Amino acid sequence: MATHESRRLFARAKRVIPGGVNSPVRAFGSVGGVPRFIDRGKGCRIWDVDGNEYIDYVGSWGPLILGHANPRILKTLRATMARGTSFGAPTELEIELAEEIRRAMPGLEKVRMVSSGTEATMSAIRLARGVTGRARILKFEGCYHGHSDGLLVGAGSGVATLGIPGSPGVPAAMTELTVQAPYNDLAAVADAFAHWGDELACVIVEPIAGNMGFVAPKPGFLAGLRELCDRHGALLIFDEVMTGFRVHPGSAQALYGVDPDLTCLGKVVGGGMPAAAYGGKKKYMARVAPEGDVYQAGTLSGNPLAMAAGLETLRRLAEPGSYEQLGARSEQLVHGLLEVASECGVELCADRAGGMWGIYFHPGPVTNFCEAKKANEARFRRFFAAMLDEGVYLAPSPFEAGFVSLAHRKADVEQTLAAARKAMKRAARVR
Repeated sequence: MATHESRRLFARAKRVIPGGVNSPVRAFGSVGGVPRFIDRGKGCRIWDVDGNEYIDYVGSWGPLILGHANPRILKTLRATMARGTSFGAPTELEIELAEEIRRAMPGLEKVRMVSSGTEATMSAIRLARGVTGRARILKFEGCYHGHSDGLLVGAGSGVATLGIPGSPGVPAAMTELTVQAPYNDLAAVADAFAHWGDELACVIVEPIAGNMGFVAPKPGFLAGLRELCDRHGALLIFDEVMTGFRVHPGSAQALYGVDPDLTCLGKVVGGGMPAAAYGGKKKYMARVAPEGDVYQAGTLSGNPLAMAAGLETLRRLAEPGSYEQLGARSEQLVHGLLEVASECGVELCADRAGGMWGIYFHPGPVTNFCEAKKANEARFRRFFAAMLDEGVYLAPSPFEAGFVSLAHRKADVEQTLAAARKAMKRAARVR
């Protein structure tokens, strides 16, 4: 597979951009080879600058649930752009998107728009601290909640992929306020509350961990967090930046029937544009300025292009059959990959929810970050490279979830599985 142009651009990029990329995992550091510089996308496929075609399971890391260059999104963006791209003033589109979010997620009684998932989680934690008057927070090992101070401790995703400490450059005073527990371990959370209970402002959790691969919550885990937070007066924050509108029409909180106090959204709610949000119960959101005393602001928050793209995306997802189609495609993919691995004598475990999925070269089950790190990374690297050669674009890290879109058809998954048979045989040679 030709990569001349990608190599040329990567060398050029490294002269002016740290590592040649604007987000670390894109550099292919853990999988080897050269990152593909993408020229265009359409439906479930992308083409790089060398003309290579790939079936895409990254989808801009989750937002493109309708696929690349969706005609409805493009039409909406053109019409919105003709009226202006940003005003730094309120628009009706902000209200419409907030109303659409609340319709699907009634627990978000009020919503504040921001521009990134990092902003959403940072702001939700600030609000929790303001509401409770407490400083400490509890997060889970391997859960990534953006790159703000205090949240890079024990982070998964890119930090884990690069194998670097999570908190260089972060003052020790900030990391000291972050308490960690293993994901899916209620006993550890109970112990943390026993020790820090009257100092913990909140527990923040990915209801499905997508930054250590794909790890579903054990039965009762999320409900147990709800009970512990209620008992100790802490707020429960669901980081649904990844799972929001991706795994269920009402997101993961509806899928598992657990109501958090605050929710962080991103990716899908922007429809491929830079947008995110945080929201929750009125009594908490009333503390956000200018209604209340907890300050947060953003120049491009609620910009018309992002609001229009997000609104059109959520309206399309609300149409009958959308989530059934997403579930069918991810089930076909995950079931097929497990069958292929079995045929090749390769230990593989996999799971999925809605349009989100993940695999580990591990006998399973994988229920936390410690277990995720025991998966065979060398085998993943071989599999990743082989799939790329076969025209399938996966996330360049063993600690990232994958995504299907409404643009993926049955035939696309069948082609993917045919490629996986060849790639799995190459992966099987790694011990």
